[in-house]
Amino acid sequence: MKKRIILSLLTVSSLYADAQMDAIKEQLEEQKEAMASLNAKLVQLEQKSTNNSASFSQNAYLPDMAFILNMSVVGRNVENSNYNDETTGFAIPGFINSGEAEQPFNANRGFNFNYAEVALHSTVDPYFDAFAIFHISEEGIEVEEAYVTTRSLPYSLKVKAGKFRSAFGRINEKHHHSWMFDEQPIIYKSLFGPDMISDAGVQLQWVAPTDTYIMAGVDAMQGRNNRSFGNMEKNNLYVGYVKTSLDVTDDLSLLSGVSLAHGETDLQKNSDVYGVDLTLREQLGSYSSLIWQSEYLQRNRDTNSVTLTTEKQAGLYSQFVYQYSNNYSTGVMYDRITKNETESLPTTYNTDNLDRYTAMVEYKPFPMSRLRLEASYDRTKVIDGARKDVKTVMLTLNIAAGAHGAHSY
Repeated sequence: MKKRIILSLLTVSSLYADAQMDAIKEQLEEQKEAMASLNAKLVQLEQKSTNNSASFSQNAYLPDMAFILNMSVVGRNVENSNYNDETTGFAIPGFINSGEAEQPFNANRGFNFNYAEVALHSTVDPYFDAFAIFHISEEGIEVEEAYVTTRSLPYSLKVKAGKFRSAFGRINEKHHHSWMFDEQPIIYKSLFGPDMISDAGVQLQWVAPTDTYIMAGVDAMQGRNNRSFGNMEKNNLYVGYVKTSLDVTDDLSLLSGVSLAHGETDLQKNSDVYGVDLTLREQLGSYSSLIWQSEYLQRNRDTNSVTLTTEKQAGLYSQFVYQYSNNYSTGVMYDRITKNETESLPTTYNTDNLDRYTAMVEYKPFPMSRLRLEASYDRTKVIDGARKDVKTVMLTLNIAAGAHGAHSY
């Protein structure tokens, strides 16, 4: 009898314990559900808080920053005093008088610190992006570009305002370190100088809503360019252009454009520069390609003579670059002055064969560093009052660090 009572008590105790455990489990499940609900509400509140305070977040608007460094060692068969002196430096017949040529890059035989650049970019708000590029050389610090661009205008419109490089032609908008050759094309140097068309102004561009890329734009600028423009009483330079790009095949793409720059000289005479450019790119592999790029520029400038004649001067460059791999490239470039009808041309100068031949080999250990060996044979220069063939060999090092945007090819 006692054994039955004990067994009954043990059974009842076991059932009671099981009931308690089930109750505890139910409570735990309820608490888990409650915690999950609270976590979901917390996430919602955090998201609302983030959205409400996004415009006040400093981290979201810290600018991207890049640093560019360019230096070179140069060998040349002309002494520095005869090549870049402020009074006796080289001339280009009909375009640049002796001592007027600015030489910011690779000017000296021997070692050159060409420049450093600090580039900043930041999204200002949903409507504007801001850009600034500071050019640092031994002569000081210069604001090379500083402008804002719109982000979301209707009808595929875009506005740029500030100090910037005009979109005239193919390379005017590009900075020196993004050129495929270190020496500036002769016709650009002759018509615009080393800074090319770069000034304060406003730009409006429109991209057509078509499968083929078509962009039309106009730049209104102050016109401070001593080579082709320069009437500073008011803004006097207007640039218009139309550019297009299409894929001829899966691997071959074509870019082309026409440009016109209209302004006035210091003598308040009209000066017009016309440009045509063509670029073909054949993609041979993931890191291998062929690029053929050419431009033709012509300037028609009224003179202040009694006859009211118009100077007509023109030239071209054509360059061919073979990128063998992600690390190695090689290329050749040809420059030529094709027309030189000007009253300022001294009759004693022989102006035949004003051209230049250039070849280069480039090695990029990594995408942000570049070594380039370049050699040129230049027949466009007058030194000490006579034509002089200038032979140059240079080795340049270019370093780019930081968040730097990709350049168009």
